[in-house]
Formats: sequence, C-alpha cells, structure tokens
Amino acid sequence: MKTDVLIIGGGIVGLSTGYQLLKLNENLKVTILEKEDGVAKHQTGNNSGVIHSGIYYKPGSLKAQNCLRGYDMLLDFCKAENIDYDLCGKIIVAIKPEEIAGLEALYQRGIQNGLSGLRFLSQAEIQQYEPHCSGIKGVFVPQTGIVDYKAVAAKLAEKIQNHPNGQILTSVKIEAIVPGNHGAVIHTQTERYEANMVINCAGLYCDKVAAMAGEKLNMQIIPFRGEYYAIKPEKAHLVKNLIYPVPDPNFPFLGVHFTRRISGEIEAGPNAVFAFQREGYKKTDFKWSEFWESISFSGFRKVASKYWKTGLGEYHRSYFKPAFVKALQQLVPAIQEDDLIPAGAGVRAQACDKDGGLIDDFYIQESTSFIHVLNAPSPAATSSLSIGLEVAERALKKLA
Repeated sequence: MKTDVLIIGGGIVGLSTGYQLLKLNENLKVTILEKEDGVAKHQTGNNSGVIHSGIYYKPGSLKAQNCLRGYDMLLDFCKAENIDYDLCGKIIVAIKPEEIAGLEALYQRGIQNGLSGLRFLSQAEIQQYEPHCSGIKGVFVPQTGIVDYKAVAAKLAEKIQNHPNGQILTSVKIEAIVPGNHGAVIHTQTERYEANMVINCAGLYCDKVAAMAGEKLNMQIIPFRGEYYAIKPEKAHLVKNLIYPVPDPNFPFLGVHFTRRISGEIEAGPNAVFAFQREGYKKTDFKWSEFWESISFSGFRKVASKYWKTGLGEYHRSYFKPAFVKALQQLVPAIQEDDLIPAGAGVRAQACDKDGGLIDDFYIQESTSFIHVLNAPSPAATSSLSIGLEVAERALKKLA
C-alpha cells in the first residue's frame, strides 16, 4: 500500500496531526497505523481530562507555546463538534510557608504566559472556592477546565475516516522500518506500506519506533504509572472542582490533587511510580525485557540516584493507602480512607536523557523522511491540535 504520509500511533497527538495534515492539504493521502483495536487506548484514554491553562510552563518553551495555542484550538473544536467541556477553574494552594515563594513564581509565570484573571487567594478566600480545602495562600486559575479526551479523539478519528484521503488502520503492529532515499517502507505482520513521510507519534514506544527507523537517540522512554482513587458519591461534596498543590520544581509531576471529571466523578491522584513495563497499568504488571531495558539505561540510574527519596515516597503511597490519604488530607483534611475507592491508572511516557535529566519540554526530532515526537506528556492532550499543526507544517515543508 502506498500513502503520502504514514502516522504511527492513534493517540490524540497522532490523530491531531492527521487531522491537521488533511486540513492543510486535502489532496494528501494520510494513513494512521494503531497497534490496538481502537484509538486513544493509552495516554489519551487514561488521563485526568484536565484542560490545562499553561500556568506551569517556561515562557517560550514548546509546552508553553503549544499549550496556549492548543487551548484555544481545543475549545473551538469542542464548540464546533458539540463536545461537552467545562471551564470550571482550579485553585493551586500552598499548605506550608515555604511553598509560598513557589506559588508566587507560578503566578508570575502565568502572567508571563498571557493568562488573565489570575487571583491570589487568602486562606478565607480559598474556602470560598473550596470550602473543605486547607491552605495558607492560593491562586485561582480561571482558564483551567475539564473535558473527555476520548470523546475528542473519537471525533478526530471520525473526521479523518470520513475524509476521502484519510484512513485509520487498527490492530496493526509495526515489525520493521526501512528508510529509503525518498521516504520509507514500513513492514507489519501482514502488510507492506510505502510512505513519502513517516511521523512517529507512538507514545510509550516512540523511542523504539525511532530506533527502528535508524535514528540516533540521546534519550529513552521511562514509564511512570499514575494511580487514581475516586471519591465515593456521598463524599463528593468535599471537592467542588480542581484542587492542586504547589509542585516540586525539580520533578516533572504535579503531585497528588483533586479533579472533577466531566462525568461529575471526583478523582484523587495521581502518584508517580516507575512502572515495570511500558504498559504497566497494574502494580502486578511486569515485563522482564522492558524492566531490564529501563534499569540498565544509564540515564535512568542517574535519575534514580537523584530522586530515590521522592521515588520511595511515591511507592509508599502506592502500596500503603493510608499514606496516599495522608497526602490528600494536606489539601482536604476531611477526606478519610473509607471515602476513597480504587479508580483507573495511566502510564506516562517520560523521556529521560543519558545524563539523567527528565526531559521537561516537548521534544521533536527530525531526519530526512521522518518526524519523531519523542516527548509529549502533559499538557499534550490540551496542546494536541497545536502540536499536530506544528508537526503537519514541518511535514509539508519536507514534502515540498
């Protein structure tokens, strides 16, 4: 089979890229290959559903640029396609005096990124937004919202499949990639695909796909599982919308927090524990080859030596529910262990470089006939239409 552009991965970034390519050039033949039996089965379908405002990201970074642009694009898409969303806002709260400087730095970063309507909150004002939340100072972020990203992905997939030059093929696993002078040949278990351009949006396996294509990499994907609890319906009144702590600036995770889903359910979490396989959604999931691949990577060993205390704390919360509850009680003291029931889990594809750095920004690597999206964690879902547009524009320049 021949195609102009072949996209590997049917998550929200791959789908957005295909959608944007067909918008920019309706005569282009675009094919998306997905190894699962449907789209949005991994990071897209297992995230918290938050529409991020852009307050956390370094001004000028790819995360900041794409989150801010993608935010508006996402809302426009949801409005046009009648996808339910709610800009409910969120509060970020400092619970200790030593966190106030970090909170104030976040506020200033939000201003630098062009957010309007940010408000500092006193302890009394925090409780006007969230009556059961404790904190000594907060920031209200009105732009933050919630949506079902599986619904967004499904609509993107529908629009691609309804386009005469778009197709999505599921249950298709790549076996080999053979680069050529003008494109590449992709081999699956049953088919051979010829493409002028290959775009790698393979998420948890993006580095493996890039290596198949002969790419030289300075990074590797390390999987981190995030586990959630749901608050029982009779205690859902304890949280109105979204409550976040001040994040550790040295660690690319936001800490356990409370999120209202678009369904109305209140979730608590996630933690961030090293997963023993790339798609390790359960504590018991283990794949020796992938576990060994992670722990033998020099960058991961450096990360482990740097963050071992943080990591042990995350594992403690993972395997000992009272510790998880204690972390939540710092934000909402009334939460009790019996109020929480296990919910879902997601696995974050976190890129780690050889020097032991957890890559914080989005990271895209290019070669002659390839574009590899090698780090697209949160806020990739919020940013997806913007990332897709950027990747699509890069691809069209290469094809010109």
